[in-house]
Amino acid sequence: MASPSPMTPPRSASRSTSVVLLIAAVCLVAANMRPTITGLGPLLDQIGADTGLSIAVLGVLAAVPLIAWALFSPLAHTLSRRFGQPRVLLGSLLVLLAGTLVRSLPGPVLSLWIGTAVIGLGIALINVLMPAVVKREFSGHVRGVTALYTALLAGFGAISSGVVVPISHIDLGGGPAGWRFALLVTGGILLPLAIAAWWWAHRGARHAHVRETTQHGRTGIWADPVAWLVAAYMGLQAAMFYMLVTWLAAISMSTGRSEVVAGIDVMVYQLFSLAGCLALPLILRGRVERFAPALIPSLAILGVIGLMLVPDAVAFWASLIGLSSGATLGMSLTLMAQRARDHDASAALSGMSQSVGYVIAATGPVAFGWLHTLTDGWIAPLALLLGVLVLLTFVGVFAGRERFVLDRG
Repeated sequence: MASPSPMTPPRSASRSTSVVLLIAAVCLVAANMRPTITGLGPLLDQIGADTGLSIAVLGVLAAVPLIAWALFSPLAHTLSRRFGQPRVLLGSLLVLLAGTLVRSLPGPVLSLWIGTAVIGLGIALINVLMPAVVKREFSGHVRGVTALYTALLAGFGAISSGVVVPISHIDLGGGPAGWRFALLVTGGILLPLAIAAWWWAHRGARHAHVRETTQHGRTGIWADPVAWLVAAYMGLQAAMFYMLVTWLAAISMSTGRSEVVAGIDVMVYQLFSLAGCLALPLILRGRVERFAPALIPSLAILGVIGLMLVPDAVAFWASLIGLSSGATLGMSLTLMAQRARDHDASAALSGMSQSVGYVIAATGPVAFGWLHTLTDGWIAPLALLLGVLVLLTFVGVFAGRERFVLDRG
């Protein structure tokens, strides 16, 4: 009798029940991918006032998870092949929980930096493995499941941005709850559920090695031109997102809006990002699919130009950029699955493209904050963002061609 694959739920569960459990687990993992990150931007003023960190240093803090993603993404494929995807993902969720707790510890500022780095490590591994999970378990529904995953990711990230400031102002009896408590609540409230759901969906799963399916495998992916196109697309769209999710609240407050309203503006940006995620499968139809990676950034280009010329309409421009941001995220994850022949190649592509991509993305919030400090305004940083979007469009022209990584045929 054949042994179950590493991702197969226990035999005692019916196929339909196991699929429902797996979808629920995937949804809960998605719900926990962004809140620990997106809650930071609206609280930068509070964190700076409490810790004495400058604007430029806060930009570096916002980039710490991206740096961790760049450093640790390549490890995900190796770990999953040794221990199996279920165990590595469960361990990553536990690491994410540990980082969330450490970041909110009262006392030295060092815990803020260490916790943020640990959060980055946990998310790095999950980021890489989830496209491979979708490719393997839902091979006939990659677009739909990817859209659901990215929509939940964006939606819960949006909620975190919108509620984190009000939570920080809650009176717990001895004064406002503060930014540490707000980050703990928004980042950690659903994590235990995700951990339990993932364990339950995969209880009894074997951790047998996933054998190499190609001779060039992990090494060949770094020399593959298609992989580099996917990596560039991933990095540029991530740079766009993290520039805005970090600094949009500050831009909003510079127009005279309150801290709470600025947080809501960031939430609006991400809610429209959710809409972009959900709309992507409708776009990827017929001949349009070939050109979609290049066409999607056009809305963001229009929104950034509008933000430069009429900043008082920040919510409207944020909604346009959000639509494009969500669709480009979904597009990059879809490319990781579509540009691979099988789940093993998809995992290798995901690891490589996210490692390279987040090197690109990590420079975004830092450069954006540095330009703001240098010019004492927002035109120069927004011009940088505009340049990123133009380059994303150019890369999208080539990434849209139907080619496959590690394909020597």
